[in-house]
Amino acid sequence: MFKKLLASVGIGGATVDTQLIDNRLLPGQIFNATIVVKGGNVPQQISGLDLALMTKVKVSSDNGDYFKNHRLASWRLTESFEIQAGEIREIPFSGKLHPETPFTQLPVRNNQSQVWLQTGVDIDTALDPSDIDALVIMPTAIAEHVLKAMDGLGFVLVKADVEQGFLNTRAFRSTSGCYQELEFKPRNMGFNRLREIEVSLVCDAEQTHVLLELDRAFRGDGYLYFSLPNNATLSQVQEIFRANLG
Repeated sequence: MFKKLLASVGIGGATVDTQLIDNRLLPGQIFNATIVVKGGNVPQQISGLDLALMTKVKVSSDNGDYFKNHRLASWRLTESFEIQAGEIREIPFSGKLHPETPFTQLPVRNNQSQVWLQTGVDIDTALDPSDIDALVIMPTAIAEHVLKAMDGLGFVLVKADVEQGFLNTRAFRSTSGCYQELEFKPRNMGFNRLREIEVSLVCDAEQTHVLLELDRAFRGDGYLYFSLPNNATLSQVQEIFRANLG
């Protein structure tokens, strides 16, 4: 069983490592990790150990856009404990990714979507060091169907990013405080009535909600939204997209 040993950082005389079976995961997937704390040359009091699921979001302001880190989920791994000199302490952990975790493995060159696990250790009278480990978040089966449906309609994915805020429609609302935008443009601009489509997906256990922001050539912006069962086939998703965008 392959274990990926991710970056280790120093904590005074102690170090912390996060070990994962695999860093390729799906939104909402359960993952297993082992947090390994190694004592240094002297005993050390550690006031707590935390793990956070993080992403980078774009924030729009009056002074322009900027990026900041956003916490999707967090877990308290341990309370205060003492690590002895030379001691190795292994802390097993199972967690579940937030279902709205952004996809990072996408067929697009301009991909600004990032997701990582951050291990933080609070040590008395010391700064908070951390172990930052990048994750590869794969598209769900429905997300793959959506990408293929857009391609079949003649649209190319040109950019992906994550924005701060909530998606709120009459049918569904996002919960993570951020949402991913997949920006598509027509493969052949020509006289296409749609100059751009931004697709956002809100995943949950039973279905995937879809919000389309349409940049129309002659009628301005518009919005469409609908929901797809997570067991929908590619042909069913293609038909729904044709009905809405055809």
